[in-house]
Amino acid sequence: MENNSLKRTMKLSHLVIFGVAFLTPMIAYTIYGAISTSSHGVETGAVLFATIAMLFTALSYGHMAKAYPQAGSAYTYTRKGINAKLGVLAGWIVLLGYIFFPMAIWLIGASYLGSAVPAVPSSVWLIIFIVVTSLINIRGMEVGTAVNFVMVGIQFVIILLFLIFTIKGITEGMGLGTLASFSPIYNPDVDFNFLVAGAATACYCFLGFDALTTFTEDAIDPTKNIPRSIILTLVTCGLIFVIVTYFTHLVHPSFEFVDPDSAAYEIANEVAPAVFGVIFLVGLIVGQFAAGLSAQASGARLLYAMARDGVMPKKLFGGLHSKYKTPVNAIILTGVIALFAIFLDVTQATNYINFGGFVAFAFVNISVICEYFIKQNKRSGADIFKYLIFPILGIALCLYMLVHLDMFSIILGCIWVVLGIIYLAILTKGFKAEPPEMGIDG
Repeated sequence: MENNSLKRTMKLSHLVIFGVAFLTPMIAYTIYGAISTSSHGVETGAVLFATIAMLFTALSYGHMAKAYPQAGSAYTYTRKGINAKLGVLAGWIVLLGYIFFPMAIWLIGASYLGSAVPAVPSSVWLIIFIVVTSLINIRGMEVGTAVNFVMVGIQFVIILLFLIFTIKGITEGMGLGTLASFSPIYNPDVDFNFLVAGAATACYCFLGFDALTTFTEDAIDPTKNIPRSIILTLVTCGLIFVIVTYFTHLVHPSFEFVDPDSAAYEIANEVAPAVFGVIFLVGLIVGQFAAGLSAQASGARLLYAMARDGVMPKKLFGGLHSKYKTPVNAIILTGVIALFAIFLDVTQATNYINFGGFVAFAFVNISVICEYFIKQNKRSGADIFKYLIFPILGIALCLYMLVHLDMFSIILGCIWVVLGIIYLAILTKGFKAEPPEMGIDG
């Protein structure tokens, strides 16, 4: 069994860096226009609402990571906490997001590079993204952590520069002309439903924090460091997104833009020298590369965990590289699947992500109730809040955001679920047998 175990090299700081890299610090700029228009100009309030909403689910992931320190994320937690068959179905649904997440990230990065260098087709940049990140992930988490440290550092520098230019513009009379205003957080003239709609959009910024649980078997002291890293990642990124949206609103209080998809780039050109536009573009590309690196690594580990249990082809995805101890075949598969992005646009590639994410979050919240409140009978004092009330709030918020997805995404997501049920029926011989599982945990 020792030869088929991931190598424990990741400390708490490494996990947080990977988590922050996965969420991408600059993503709030990337979708600032969407948050602004959907919230009708209360962007910071929307981000705060989204942060609080995600915090309930983050706490649930932390609880389940303590109970079951294994790779597999929602798949493992649902299987152990609720039911083996539902665990397989949860894993199938989670794959929807994990497989398409790297594809969408690389596609966005390739589109940025395609715009910057029109002479080179976006498809070429996409292939370069896939090959480079796959090679780094095959090499191992030590290399990936070092690369992500640099990538996250670059993003923070660019964010800092943007904030400096923004604050300078505000003090010179641009926008609201003041550094202290409550309007980015709450505006009595804006219906609260718009703030909630903006929060639903802003939740995209946080999708992926759960990926840290897929590194449970790479982590040192996972029962402590995985839960801590989840909360630290969420709070760190939430704080970054709050600061970014607050000052961006102050310098540009209107939620009308020439193109909402590039709103932050439009504002950057208003408040900063022209050369910063190039730097800002570089930061966006760096952010996409870092996020793609983490997304592919976590997706591959989910495939590895499911294959190791025998619910996915074990010979293909259940083994590790003899030297680097990484799930090499699963990494290669995610890269191959991402090649289909050549035939897709960003919207098509990202349509499925939120559906899989919200369903997975709901399953994990239910798992906490089943594992702690029901099985372990933890029902006194603070336990009622930790293992019942907070998870119920997490479930409610996930389902609320799920039903507010566009109908096309819901239909495609439901089709994927039906296919998963069919696969589960075949795997369990008509739901009569239990899904296969490892004899030894870990």
